[in-house]
Amino acid sequence: MGAIYDRGPRRLAAGLMLLAVALAAAGALVDSLWLLGFGAWALIVAVLIELLR
Repeated sequence: MGAIYDRGPRRLAAGLMLLAVALAAAGALVDSLWLLGFGAWALIVAVLIELLR
C-alpha cells in the first residue's frame, strides 16, 4: 500500500529535477542568471521533497 502513495511525490521530484536541468542549461546557453536561478530553486525544492518523503 505504501508504493501507491509514494508515486506522486517521487514523480513531482523527478519532474522538478528535469525542469531544473533544463532551466540551468537554457540559462547557461543564453547567459541568463534568471534562468539559472530558477533552475537552482527548482533543484532545491526537488531535493527537499525527496528528503521529506
